Amino acid sequence: MPTHEHGTLALQWNWHPLLILGLLLLLGSYLYMIGPWRQRRQLAARMPEGRFISFLLGLLVIFIALVSPLNSFSHMLFTGHMAQHLLLALVAAPLLVLGLPAWLIEAALEVRSIRVVMKGLTNIFVTTFLFNGNLWLWHAQPILNAMMQNTYLHLLAQFLFLITGALFWWPLLTPATKALPSLNIAAKLLYIFSNDMPMVLLSAGLTLMPPLYSVYINNPTKLLDPAVDQHLGGALMWIPGSILFIVIASIIFLRWILDLEKKERAEAARMAELYRATELS
Repeated sequence: MPTHEHGTLALQWNWHPLLILGLLLLLGSYLYMIGPWRQRRQLAARMPEGRFISFLLGLLVIFIALVSPLNSFSHMLFTGHMAQHLLLALVAAPLLVLGLPAWLIEAALEVRSIRVVMKGLTNIFVTTFLFNGNLWLWHAQPILNAMMQNTYLHLLAQFLFLITGALFWWPLLTPATKALPSLNIAAKLLYIFSNDMPMVLLSAGLTLMPPLYSVYINNPTKLLDPAVDQHLGGALMWIPGSILFIVIASIIFLRWILDLEKKERAEAARMAELYRATELS
């Protein structure tokens, strides 16, 4: 945890061995699967560069959230904690999901036990419960106070934010549409907006209520008034989080419109070709 001596704020990088080992294992496993494992099983001729970059960006966001001085700020300010968990659940998690190519997911799902587990975990009702349940759980007053004072509990919370975030984004972003059931446009939009509401309710409560968390109320750094800090943290979840959901929903809707237009043009071209063939005959 960060220290505060003689009025000086000591911002520290978090080089906890478990955290660094986890990041290295994640990177190493990914590089092995898209490289030697892909070539040995002849799964694909090449790895899409966009997906590779997306996965690396996801790891970079995790590094910023958990290793950089932002981790120190999360112990000093509720706003820092909120920025940390939003980066993990709403930025790093979707980037990691986008970084997984379809052939890699489909190859993994050939194993029956993995397929059964993933089918259950990526059900939209399960992902909704896990994502929002985890969000509300870690913001319960006694649990957040305990989490921010225990290194291992804090690591567990961040891990769960990342995992439940990845599961939440999976039905929307996974490229493996053949391996697991996919959502139609209406289901995707309903899924997004139904998951935005619990976040809005929680963030509204944090924004409007007096300071709840003793770990920030009694923090010696006093960078911000605890009430201002909590209200800013609630607003951080409320506004950027909701804007992100609206943007994603807009992109999905726009892609649906473009796909309809493409199909209509293809159908018009087919009918025109059929008409010309009929005229010639």
